[in-house]
Amino acid sequence: MEIADSDEDLMLRYAAGEAAAFDALYGRYRVRLLRYLVRLTGQTAVAEELYQDTWSRVIDARARYAPSARFAAWLFRIAHHLAIDHLRKLHPTVNADEVLVGFPGLPEDDPALALDQAEQMERLASLVEALPTEQRAVLLMRAEGDLTLEEIAVTVGTGRETIKSRLRYALAKLREGLRAP
Repeated sequence: MEIADSDEDLMLRYAAGEAAAFDALYGRYRVRLLRYLVRLTGQTAVAEELYQDTWSRVIDARARYAPSARFAAWLFRIAHHLAIDHLRKLHPTVNADEVLVGFPGLPEDDPALALDQAEQMERLASLVEALPTEQRAVLLMRAEGDLTLEEIAVTVGTGRETIKSRLRYALAKLREGLRAP
């Protein structure tokens, strides 16, 4: 069985001129990165533009790339900063970390269960929207980016314990909101 190349190896190979390595990276992150940007900005068209800008930055930085952190963390940091810059231009007085968390798909086997879960997901989405923006951003980076607390801390520019606390408070608020009638 062949072991898949790491993201970092693929990026280094792309930097050395191997276009197929870029295609592999692009394929690995296509869905997750775009979904992250859509949920962060709330606008598909804007997210698609930021998505392309993110990959353009990756292409531009290929010669300077050094795998000092996981590629995923580096990629999501680029996307996050582009999105935040865009949102700050639109709403300069508002914290721009407007995010939604991803939810699992619904089962198609049981329509009643699917309806109940759809209602629960709608309720959860409302609860997530009500979270303070810093907590939503951390929740989304963890859910969509699969970033570690340390990687989120670097991306946001704050300490690991602050990130841990924001995530803990966000999850507690979601649990509490789901328990309420």
